[in-house]
Amino acid sequence: MNCRLPALREKTAKLTTSPGVYLMKNQKSEIIYVGKAKNLKNRVTSYFRESADHTPKVASMVEHVYDYDFIVTDSEYEALVLECSLIKQHQPKYNILLKDDKGYTYLCFSDEPYPRLTVEKNKKKSGDYLGPYMSGYVAREAARETNRVFRLPTCHRRFPEDFKKTRPCLNYHIKQCMGVCRGYISQESYAEIIQQAKAYIQMGSTDSVKRMQAEMERAAEELDFERAAMLRDRIAAVTKAGETQKIMDAALEEADVIAMAEHGGTQCVSILRYRGRRLFDKETFFFQENASREEVMDSYLTQYYEHHRADIPKNIVLEFAMPNQEMYEQLFTGFAGFRVRITVPQRGTLCQFVQLSRNNANEELAIRFNRTGREVQALEELGSVLGLPQPPQYIEAYDISNLSSTSMVCGMIVFENGRPQKKAYKRFRMKEHTTQDDYACMKEALTRRLRHYAAQDDPGFSRLPDLILLDGGQGHVNTIAPVIQQFGLHIPLFGMVKDQKHRTRAISTGGGEISLAANRSAFHLLTQIQDEVHRFSVAYMHSIHAKSSYQMELTKVRGIGEKKAQKLLLRFKTLANLKQATLEELESTAGISRPTAEALYAVIRGDGRRRIENSLACEKSWTLT
Repeated sequence: MNCRLPALREKTAKLTTSPGVYLMKNQKSEIIYVGKAKNLKNRVTSYFRESADHTPKVASMVEHVYDYDFIVTDSEYEALVLECSLIKQHQPKYNILLKDDKGYTYLCFSDEPYPRLTVEKNKKKSGDYLGPYMSGYVAREAARETNRVFRLPTCHRRFPEDFKKTRPCLNYHIKQCMGVCRGYISQESYAEIIQQAKAYIQMGSTDSVKRMQAEMERAAEELDFERAAMLRDRIAAVTKAGETQKIMDAALEEADVIAMAEHGGTQCVSILRYRGRRLFDKETFFFQENASREEVMDSYLTQYYEHHRADIPKNIVLEFAMPNQEMYEQLFTGFAGFRVRITVPQRGTLCQFVQLSRNNANEELAIRFNRTGREVQALEELGSVLGLPQPPQYIEAYDISNLSSTSMVCGMIVFENGRPQKKAYKRFRMKEHTTQDDYACMKEALTRRLRHYAAQDDPGFSRLPDLILLDGGQGHVNTIAPVIQQFGLHIPLFGMVKDQKHRTRAISTGGGEISLAANRSAFHLLTQIQDEVHRFSVAYMHSIHAKSSYQMELTKVRGIGEKKAQKLLLRFKTLANLKQATLEELESTAGISRPTAEALYAVIRGDGRRRIENSLACEKSWTLT
């Protein structure tokens, strides 16, 4: 039995559920198996279960697994393509099914004066290939659709040898072929159409459509309406094979895509290495430096390419701009012996590659800190949107709740590392303001909270948050900001703005609003925080109201005033405990006579019980502050 199984199971418990590729390694760090998965955690877990029913080959492989690595992808299809690529590169001992091209199809533009588009099972004949495609059906549909849209010839005639030898076929007459056989289309014009078809397959309706749109407008200006109509028809066509994938036949010919994620004071740099238009390797590096991300990246880039001079690519794609970028390009050009360019994309396809690299960094950090990749990404996005120097690890949120200008309370919740920390929750019952005034109540609550921090008289208030969120808009932020300044503190402060249906809409800065629509992970985190603080404050308000009603029921007994009722509540804490109290306990706790205790006992267990329970219908139990 593999003695490493407990450690492997512990590592796998933290693994992401995203699609990707996993690489099993032996004790010598040699890759012995490469596999793909729609859900990495579920798939890898299946190998290390105690009662797993493995085939002999898999059982033998598991016995030799010392560790494993993984690469996160955006889809199962990308995982499959990457799996194929890595198996061809490493030739793992326990992989046999994907070592050749069996089962994979390609689109091929033949190497001839007038190229044809065909579907091929391998790359035996000369031509320009696109793919591979996971499904033969997808490849065939792609070829059929492209041939139809661009009206490419699908017959067996040879061009230009067969020009004008016979009449055009039926496809020409039903406008499914441009009629190359007539001999009216030059080789240059046909080559232009082939380039449009390639762009159409690779990028679908993005860049190819933009180029054809410009050509259509130019043709219309030149009164070439036949050509304009042909281009119009091409633009209107719908492709079934334009799925953009970032694993093979990518837009990057030779490049390193580098991104960074940060969590808990640890930075993770992920580098995706593209060579020959395919992703073939991933590396991650961890740093625990009290420095900016630019400083960390500076140190990383210099050291990494100093030790990898022989493998420096022509292009380096970074997540963010570096100071003195030209200096780095000059340095790396000197290392490599050829021109090296550094690119920081702002939009388009390259941004997708950067996001893929960042996702891998987030997942690596998530495993190290026993978090999910989504949690790490949410904090990173939130910090970036709010302009914070680092992702907020410790967040406090506040909400005011009341019932008909009574039971004015404030709830404070804490989210640490993207998760609620209920032990750190706090509740404030308003002392100075008992009327319905959200601004004044919020000011009182924050003032009391910061006083506790200044005095260091409560361990629950001894830590300052990285971020304070208020359930409210600009008015709340503008009210609380001076309070924080009075204490000489600098804590980022924002409001959580809700729409008419009480759903999170935006972040208020006190001088405007920030939309989070484009940052899905941060938006979900903010919604979770806002819902939780609202739930907590409302529950406390109902608890206060219920206890007040309950106390009023007790004071209806002759000889029981507010102070004696409060003594009973402090002693027994819950309605269930009070029901179980004996006459002697009631008498001694409240300091009342025997007849008064009997009357109280009758109210608790008799007719008065229904009225008490009805007053507590909103709360099954209550707790004293």
